[in-house]
Amino acid sequence: MVTTIQVSEDLLGKLQSMKMHAKESYEELIWDLIEDRMELSEETKKSIAEYEEEVKKGTFKGIPFEQVKKRLGM
Repeated sequence: MVTTIQVSEDLLGKLQSMKMHAKESYEELIWDLIEDRMELSEETKKSIAEYEEEVKKGTFKGIPFEQVKKRLGM
C-alpha cells in the first residue's frame, strides 16, 4: 500500500537539505533516519537511561559550561 503524508514547508526544506543526492527519494531518506535511531547499542541506551535518571533526581554532575567553552576554544 502506498500513502501520502503531509509535512510543513519547514520540514520539507530540512528533508531536502538532508538528501545525499538529488535523486534520493524521501522514502530512502526516512528509512535512513529510522535506521540511525535503531542503531543505538544496548550499552548506549543504558547510559542514556542512567543519565536521564540522574537528571530527574538532580544528581547529574556534568561539565561546567565554562569548561566546555574552554575545550572548544571559545
